[in-house]
Amino acid sequence: MIRTLLAPLLALAALAASAPAAAQPLVRLDVVDRDSGQWLPEYRHRRDAWIAGVPGHRYAVRLTNTSAERVLVVLSVDGVNAVTGQTAHPAQTGYVLAPYQSTEINGWRKSYEDVAQFVFTSLGDSYAARTGRPDNVGTIGVAVFRERSYPRPYPMPSPPIARERDGYEKSARGAAPAAEASRAGDAYHDGLAQQQRIGTGHGQREWSPVGQTAFVRASSQPAQVTQLRYDAPDALAARGILPRTSPY
Repeated sequence: MIRTLLAPLLALAALAASAPAAAQPLVRLDVVDRDSGQWLPEYRHRRDAWIAGVPGHRYAVRLTNTSAERVLVVLSVDGVNAVTGQTAHPAQTGYVLAPYQSTEINGWRKSYEDVAQFVFTSLGDSYAARTGRPDNVGTIGVAVFRERSYPRPYPMPSPPIARERDGYEKSARGAAPAAEASRAGDAYHDGLAQQQRIGTGHGQREWSPVGQTAFVRASSQPAQVTQLRYDAPDALAARGILPRTSPY
């Protein structure tokens, strides 16, 4: 049985009635600048999605479960598991989101009670670079797993019920327990392009309590892998991703 961290419930988000279910990812990934209060817009460039991070600003990764089932989200920042601090791999622990749950992950988890804030910082001061893992600096990624479900056994015919003298009938009900198992997956991170300017460092510690829950993966492979890339505004402008007159 795999023990995973249960993210605190912040809000319930309903699916838009007009949006086709197939077009929705299981989990939507967004980034919020905590200092400006703005959601960071995504810019498509070739096959990647980019956001502009302002050095020194704190940020949060917002995860939204768009489905009616529980999911496990293995979150990595700069190629490092945001829960354990290990080099990220889908087989590792992550956050479990309830159906339609939305939550913001504000930092690197240091314990069940607190995190070190995510902060856009210089490349050399990033957590990944300082721990000798700079290859994936500039990426925020999720690997999402569905939960294993167990079919209900087909009900056997019930025996006939004897009618009592007073005209009342008696009935009984029963339920069968389900077994649980777990499986692991493969690595999912790609390397970064050259000339990365910023990464994510450790900010101040803040209170962010979580608990534990059991989760059995439906498959050893993630049902969804999403990667978002980021860099400083001037670096994105130099790549032609942002106009040089961009206010970001």
